[in-house]
Amino acid sequence: MNRYTLVRALDEESTGTVQLDVVADEGEPLETIASFVTNQLDGDTHYVTAFNGETWNGGFDLPFCRTRFLQHGLRWPFGDIAYADVIQMVDRFNAQDQTDLVGVYDVLVGEETCDPFDDSAEAVDAFQAGDWLPLCKHNLADIQRTRKLAELAGQFVAQSDFKMKNLQPPRR
Repeated sequence: MNRYTLVRALDEESTGTVQLDVVADEGEPLETIASFVTNQLDGDTHYVTAFNGETWNGGFDLPFCRTRFLQHGLRWPFGDIAYADVIQMVDRFNAQDQTDLVGVYDVLVGEETCDPFDDSAEAVDAFQAGDWLPLCKHNLADIQRTRKLAELAGQFVAQSDFKMKNLQPPRR
Protein backbone atom coordinates (compact mmCIF):
# COMPACT_ATOMS: atom_id res chain seq x y z
CA MET A 1 0.00 0.00 0.00
CA ASN A 2 1.49 3.33 -0.96
CA ARG A 3 1.71 6.47 1.16
CA TYR A 4 -1.12 8.31 -0.63
CA THR A 5 -3.54 5.42 -0.20
CA LEU A 6 -2.69 5.27 3.50
CA VAL A 7 -3.18 9.03 3.92
CA ARG A 8 -6.55 8.95 2.13
CA ALA A 9 -7.75 6.03 4.27
CA LEU A 10 -6.61 7.75 7.48
CA ASP A 11 -8.10 11.11 6.44
CA GLU A 12 -11.50 9.40 6.32
CA GLU A 13 -11.11 8.45 9.99
CA SER A 14 -9.57 11.69 11.24
CA THR A 15 -11.06 15.04 12.14
CA GLY A 16 -7.80 16.76 11.20
CA THR A 17 -5.31 16.57 8.38
CA VAL A 18 -3.13 13.48 8.35
CA GLN A 19 0.50 13.81 7.40
CA LEU A 20 2.40 10.61 6.80
CA ASP A 21 6.10 10.32 6.08
CA VAL A 22 7.70 7.12 4.85
CA VAL A 23 11.28 6.96 6.04
CA ALA A 24 14.26 4.71 5.59
CA ASP A 25 15.32 4.57 9.23
CA GLU A 26 14.07 5.37 12.71
CA GLY A 27 16.26 8.46 13.11
CA GLU A 28 14.36 10.40 10.44
CA PRO A 29 10.99 10.57 12.23
CA LEU A 30 12.76 11.42 15.49
CA GLU A 31 14.44 14.36 13.76
CA THR A 32 11.06 15.37 12.30
CA ILE A 33 9.46 15.21 15.76
CA ALA A 34 12.28 17.30 17.24
CA SER A 35 11.91 19.88 14.47
CA PHE A 36 8.14 20.04 14.91
CA VAL A 37 8.38 20.43 18.68
CA THR A 38 11.10 23.06 18.40
CA ASN A 39 9.51 25.09 15.59
CA GLN A 40 5.76 24.59 16.03
CA LEU A 41 5.00 24.11 19.71
CA ASP A 42 5.04 26.98 22.16
CA GLY A 43 5.63 25.88 25.74
CA ASP A 44 3.37 28.68 26.98
CA THR A 45 0.30 27.56 25.02
CA HIS A 46 0.84 23.90 24.12
CA TYR A 47 1.32 20.79 26.17
CA VAL A 48 1.80 17.09 25.52
CA THR A 49 -1.05 14.85 26.62
CA ALA A 50 -0.93 11.09 26.97
CA PHE A 51 -2.78 8.31 28.71
CA ASN A 52 -0.32 6.66 31.08
CA GLY A 53 2.49 7.77 28.84
CA GLU A 54 5.14 8.10 31.54
CA THR A 55 5.44 4.79 33.39
CA TRP A 56 7.30 2.04 31.57
CA ASN A 57 5.33 -1.05 32.65
CA GLY A 58 1.94 0.64 32.47
CA GLY A 59 2.79 3.34 29.96
CA PHE A 60 4.88 3.47 26.89
CA ASP A 61 5.23 6.76 25.07
CA LEU A 62 7.77 8.86 26.95
CA PRO A 63 10.12 6.06 28.08
CA PHE A 64 10.18 4.76 24.50
CA CYS A 65 10.83 8.22 23.08
CA ARG A 66 13.59 8.99 25.59
CA THR A 67 15.34 5.72 24.77
CA ARG A 68 15.07 6.22 21.02
CA PHE A 69 16.31 9.83 21.17
CA LEU A 70 19.22 8.66 23.35
CA GLN A 71 20.11 5.76 21.04
CA HIS A 72 20.14 8.07 18.01
CA GLY A 73 22.26 10.71 19.75
CA LEU A 74 19.51 13.32 19.48
CA ARG A 75 18.77 16.05 21.98
CA TRP A 76 15.52 15.69 23.95
CA PRO A 77 13.21 18.23 22.23
CA PHE A 78 10.44 18.44 24.85
CA GLY A 79 12.35 20.55 27.39
CA ASP A 80 10.05 23.58 27.36
CA ILE A 81 6.84 21.64 26.91
CA ALA A 82 4.46 20.82 29.75
CA TYR A 83 3.00 17.34 30.05
CA ALA A 84 -0.35 16.17 31.41
CA ASP A 85 -1.30 12.54 31.85
CA VAL A 86 -5.00 11.83 31.38
CA ILE A 87 -4.77 8.72 33.57
CA GLN A 88 -4.70 11.08 36.56
CA MET A 89 -8.35 11.88 36.01
CA VAL A 90 -9.60 8.29 35.87
CA ASP A 91 -10.24 8.10 39.60
CA ARG A 92 -12.40 11.24 39.32
CA PHE A 93 -14.95 9.12 37.41
CA ASN A 94 -16.54 5.73 37.93
CA ALA A 95 -14.59 3.87 35.26
CA GLN A 96 -15.87 0.52 36.56
CA ASP A 97 -12.39 -0.67 37.56
CA GLN A 98 -11.02 -0.04 34.05
CA THR A 99 -7.51 1.42 34.02
CA ASP A 100 -6.36 1.01 30.42
CA LEU A 101 -7.03 3.53 27.65
CA VAL A 102 -9.51 1.40 25.72
CA GLY A 103 -11.40 0.27 28.82
CA VAL A 104 -11.69 3.77 30.30
CA TYR A 105 -12.69 5.20 26.93
CA ASP A 106 -15.34 2.54 26.41
CA VAL A 107 -16.88 3.21 29.85
CA LEU A 108 -16.73 7.01 29.77
CA VAL A 109 -17.20 7.81 26.07
CA GLY A 110 -18.32 4.62 24.37
CA GLU A 111 -18.15 5.92 20.81
CA GLU A 112 -16.90 3.69 18.03
CA THR A 113 -13.33 4.22 16.91
CA CYS A 114 -11.40 3.32 13.79
CA ASP A 115 -9.31 0.79 15.76
CA PRO A 116 -9.36 -2.52 13.88
CA PHE A 117 -7.83 -4.44 16.80
CA ASP A 118 -9.41 -5.91 19.91
CA ASP A 119 -6.02 -5.98 21.65
CA SER A 120 -2.94 -3.78 21.25
CA ALA A 121 -0.80 -6.90 20.87
CA GLU A 122 -2.34 -7.24 17.42
CA ALA A 123 -0.65 -3.94 16.50
CA VAL A 124 2.73 -5.57 17.10
CA ASP A 125 1.77 -8.38 14.74
CA ALA A 126 0.65 -5.84 12.11
CA PHE A 127 3.95 -3.97 12.45
CA GLN A 128 5.97 -7.15 12.05
CA ALA A 129 3.90 -8.10 9.00
CA GLY A 130 4.21 -4.63 7.46
CA ASP A 131 0.42 -4.25 7.51
CA TRP A 132 0.48 -0.45 7.81
CA LEU A 133 -3.14 0.64 7.43
CA PRO A 134 -4.52 -1.26 10.45
CA LEU A 135 -1.46 -0.23 12.47
CA CYS A 136 -1.93 3.45 11.59
CA LYS A 137 -5.67 3.22 12.32
CA HIS A 138 -4.89 1.73 15.72
CA ASN A 139 -2.50 4.57 16.54
CA LEU A 140 -4.97 7.17 15.27
CA ALA A 141 -7.72 5.64 17.42
CA ASP A 142 -5.50 5.86 20.50
CA ILE A 143 -4.78 9.53 19.76
CA GLN A 144 -8.50 10.21 19.35
CA ARG A 145 -9.36 8.32 22.54
CA THR A 146 -6.80 10.26 24.54
CA ARG A 147 -8.05 13.56 23.14
CA LYS A 148 -11.68 12.73 23.97
CA LEU A 149 -10.76 11.76 27.53
CA ALA A 150 -8.72 14.96 27.94
CA GLU A 151 -11.73 16.97 26.74
CA LEU A 152 -13.96 15.15 29.24
CA ALA A 153 -11.50 15.91 32.01
CA GLY A 154 -11.58 19.55 30.99
CA GLN A 155 -15.36 19.57 31.46
CA PHE A 156 -15.62 17.65 34.74
CA VAL A 157 -12.31 17.71 36.62
CA ALA A 158 -10.94 20.75 38.43
CA GLN A 159 -7.85 22.11 36.73
CA SER A 160 -6.03 22.01 40.06
CA ASP A 161 -6.44 18.21 40.06
CA PHE A 162 -4.29 17.94 36.94
CA LYS A 163 -0.64 17.95 37.73
CA MET A 164 1.14 19.45 34.75
CA LYS A 165 4.79 18.65 34.71
CA ASN A 166 7.64 19.99 32.68
CA LEU A 167 9.46 17.43 30.55
CA GLN A 168 12.75 19.26 30.84
CA PRO A 169 15.54 17.16 32.30
CA PRO A 170 16.89 18.44 35.64
CA ARG A 171 20.21 19.61 34.12
CA ARG A 172 21.11 20.80 30.67
